[in-house]
Amino acid sequence: MEEVRIKVRINGPYRIEGPVILEDADGNRFQLPEGRIALCRCGDSKNKPFCDGSHRELGFQAETRAE
Repeated sequence: MEEVRIKVRINGPYRIEGPVILEDADGNRFQLPEGRIALCRCGDSKNKPFCDGSHRELGFQAETRAE
């Protein structure tokens, strides 16, 4: 099975690479492109749950690091 990788981007979205299924609260699946997707962390995206780059205009800051 291919490994799924989730990268927390500094001041940006969660970038997910690998085969994933993304469902809404009702269990409906989102149509996803092959390869990678970016999920919003700032809450300001007009295309939630996907990142649309709004974090740049918002000035979102988060430097989450693993310990």
